[in-house]
Amino acid sequence: MSSTLTPIECCVPLAAPVLSEDEAEATAAVYAALASAARVRIVNLLGTSEDPVCLCNLLEPLGLAQATISQHLKRLVDVGLVDREERGKWSYFSINRESMTRVAALAHPKGVCC
Repeated sequence: MSSTLTPIECCVPLAAPVLSEDEAEATAAVYAALASAARVRIVNLLGTSEDPVCLCNLLEPLGLAQATISQHLKRLVDVGLVDREERGKWSYFSINRESMTRVAALAHPKGVCC
């Protein structure tokens, strides 16, 4: 005897609202920016600092050239994960906590993990 499920028996309604096309595009850009191990390390370093961090302070922990770190930071700033602040001739960077919260909320919209 064959048992087939009807849509009523197998489908579970979605609990969270579906992202709009624009929201999905913006979110995909954020995840693409995080697809680099160097950028993930930058986010980690900035996220663990209470104060904005000068680019020069990222050189040693990352072991990368200043130009390379600048390119990575630009990408993170462009997608809104990192904020940039000019102080004279120096640039200081910090995590945009609101953006990080939105990214985390995609997987856990109710703030509850698995």
